[in-house]
Amino acid sequence: MVNDISSEPCWTVQRGSGPIIATAIHDGHDLRPEVARVMALDEADRLREEDPFTGQSVRDVGTHIVVHRSRFEFDLNRAAADAVYVKPEQSWGLEVWQPGAPDEGLVQRSLALHADYYRMLGALLGEVAERHPRFVLIDVHSYNHRRDGPGGAATPQADAPDINIGTFSMPREQWAFLLDPLIEAMRGFDFNGRRLDVRENVAFQGKGEQTRFVHANFPGQGCAIALEFKKFFMDEWTGAPDPAELDDMRAFVSHISATAEELLQA
Repeated sequence: MVNDISSEPCWTVQRGSGPIIATAIHDGHDLRPEVARVMALDEADRLREEDPFTGQSVRDVGTHIVVHRSRFEFDLNRAAADAVYVKPEQSWGLEVWQPGAPDEGLVQRSLALHADYYRMLGALLGEVAERHPRFVLIDVHSYNHRRDGPGGAATPQADAPDINIGTFSMPREQWAFLLDPLIEAMRGFDFNGRRLDVRENVAFQGKGEQTRFVHANFPGQGCAIALEFKKFFMDEWTGAPDPAELDDMRAFVSHISATAEELLQA
């Protein structure tokens, strides 16, 4: 149905005055009705591949975006050609759709929302760029490390840092003055009584569409950092969070945002 559109917002945008933006583009779990009717995945399987609670972590940053729609409706961290998971190989081998779905109309309506997001993001970043000579976008995600089941072994720590920083699309040397001390600030943060293992380009390389978009459209002015929390803050099989860990996730992102702003001004 062409008019089968949810009345719920696709994303929430909070505008502040500073040069730091934080986003949680995979936080969402909602589906518009026409998508929900032909979705084969159950709630638990969808939630496992989404990034729950990342939206909560960015809310103290003056300018932030929290996306409410599931990545299984449209994935904002992929280019349009792959933003709707039509084939299982695009979605970790999962059978996302009921037989015969999705039809082309549904796909195109999802891609229209994907395009709407990037128009909005471009306009928002343009406003920030008018006010500040340089800005930083912190692109917050999370990732699974217990893919062998609730009783299976976790991915070894050597391959799964607590925080993975992705910098693939970043002109790394140009932003080293900011990124290197920022990573050290992450490592030094007292996270619920411990120091986190923070490494660069280990579990992921930061090849997502949003960071690419920032660096392509605001060269030399915008620095986008993909920040992936390992899901140590929740049970990735039940979806149950650890409230104390969530509180410190929010404090961590707020601290990193403030540190990034200080480094820009130095």
